[in-house]
Amino acid sequence: MKIVVTGGAGFIGRALVQHLLTATEHSVVNIDRLGYASHPDTDLAGTHAGRYWMEPIDINDRAALEQVFERHSPDAVMHLAAETHVDRSIDDPLSFVHHNVLGTATLLEVTRSHWRGLSQARRETFRFHHVSTDEVFGDLGADHTTRFDESSPYAPSSPYSASKAGADHLVRAWHRTYGLPVIVSNCSNNYGPFQYPEKLIPLMILSALCGADLPVYGDGQQIRDWLYVDDHARALVAIATRGRVGETYNVGGDSERTNLSVVQSICELLDEWRPLAGAGASYARQIRFVKDRPGHDRRYAIDSSKLSRELGWRAQEKFENGLRATVAWYLAHPNWWSRQGVGGLDLSRLGTPA
Repeated sequence: MKIVVTGGAGFIGRALVQHLLTATEHSVVNIDRLGYASHPDTDLAGTHAGRYWMEPIDINDRAALEQVFERHSPDAVMHLAAETHVDRSIDDPLSFVHHNVLGTATLLEVTRSHWRGLSQARRETFRFHHVSTDEVFGDLGADHTTRFDESSPYAPSSPYSASKAGADHLVRAWHRTYGLPVIVSNCSNNYGPFQYPEKLIPLMILSALCGADLPVYGDGQQIRDWLYVDDHARALVAIATRGRVGETYNVGGDSERTNLSVVQSICELLDEWRPLAGAGASYARQIRFVKDRPGHDRRYAIDSSKLSRELGWRAQEKFENGLRATVAWYLAHPNWWSRQGVGGLDLSRLGTPA
């Protein structure tokens, strides 16, 4: 198939594009507006000539989208393009509504027009796969016995998660009203190489190396289910190509950890590989507990049993191994995360409105 991937220069999108090009025979049209957190692989066009095309446009630009669809005539769309950082959404919520809600609506309309113009055979095999987050389900609180499944009610807490919930609802409405063949997936926290240094794991790695404070929100006991990005990429391809139309699939790493324990594990790895001067010195001394984020959910956890049962997917990377690989990658690639590599490394905290 020829697959449009929106947001294919972002963290998860980049891993997905790499997987599609190296582990399948599909072709990829990468639509990405190349925002601050994008990092396109400029070698792909040469390495995979005839199977990869980069289209640097915004999904809110309907005319440009229509031209891309007309030029490439895709067989599927995998929609990952989104603003994703919760703290940024607290500071600038309307930007998240613009990109995540209105952008999804524009993409749906362009896709619907394209789909209606296909032959009957191509219409039957066409898929629109919308990639979302477990944050739309809200907070599991202190209950450590339950996990989110595909029937969990929506209760978003932040402008980011609310904008993703809105996009999810639009996708399902386009299926119900217009018959567009859609699939939705909701994933847990991703981590791995190439993640922009505003998210927890890379932020803590780089802050530690820079000698800066390691800010842990509240008491650090918020729990997240961690999913290695390459495992997620495999799941996305399985869902897009073999999932059932109209269905939702949850994707989790089955690796629940508190935020504090994740930061402590990072410090232990850095103590091993990049030790500080002085007997007994540890990066853990840089940990600082700071005022909690507004609306901070206490616990997320994903039940991926439907995905495993129907499509045979399971997370392969254990968190301890994935974290070691991730820390090692950042240590080995200072040019990527330096100011020149990602357009200005800013370790200051966001999401603290007056």
